Amino acid sequence: MSGRIHVSRPRKAVVLLEIDNPPSNALGGEVRRQLEAELDAIETDLSVRAVVLTGRGKGFCSGDDLREAATRGEGAQASLGQFGRMLDKLEALRVPVVGAINGHAVGGGLELALCCDIRLASSEAKFLAAGVNVGLMASVHRLPRLIGTAAASMMILTGTPFDSARAAAWGLAGGVYPPDQLAGAALDLAERIATRAPLSVEASKRMIRRAFDFTPEEARAAAGAELRVLSRSNDHREGVAAFADRRDPVFTRS
Repeated sequence: MSGRIHVSRPRKAVVLLEIDNPPSNALGGEVRRQLEAELDAIETDLSVRAVVLTGRGKGFCSGDDLREAATRGEGAQASLGQFGRMLDKLEALRVPVVGAINGHAVGGGLELALCCDIRLASSEAKFLAAGVNVGLMASVHRLPRLIGTAAASMMILTGTPFDSARAAAWGLAGGVYPPDQLAGAALDLAERIATRAPLSVEASKRMIRRAFDFTPEEARAAAGAELRVLSRSNDHREGVAAFADRRDPVFTRS
């Protein structure tokens, strides 16, 4: 097999997904299908409360496999559609995803990073919106919503790589770490998320993902509907009781 997705559970309730397709962790069709299958499994496995997504080796992800793309012929459009569906599935995943950007995130790899809820970066990471470099277009929706149109235009229209310090300044990365500390920091963050009230985390993710689409009235209505469910949950009662008892809560997703 030329490339694969490694799956492990290094922390309680946390799944680690590692893209392993040397040299740059490109997402050809087969690797994408593997990733989609793992996302489907996570979506229905209620024991999973957080995910870390990263690349093996020195790269995070270089996007589509351009050598493979050159041979697709009339199947090129269908392949782009499959790539988009995979990204949508990652973005809409039930649980939060922490992207550990350990190296270059290029083109579709940048888009993969944008679909994560939180991104931490290695000090050696590079972020590159490469669509204009290969006669395509990418990141024109997610990137401006995340970092604003001015910074996004700088990235998208120039096709220039930007380092992790600039990415952090723009809000694209939530923290920058030495390469040997990135994985541990990402797992620590995912573990922290996994210890919070699961129903609350999932509801919060749903609301955050739609924040730019709501009118104020729609936001109040959607939040009200979520809160009516959460306020009746056992986890809400446990959280209040644990606070009163000065102990750590034990949440059961109920």
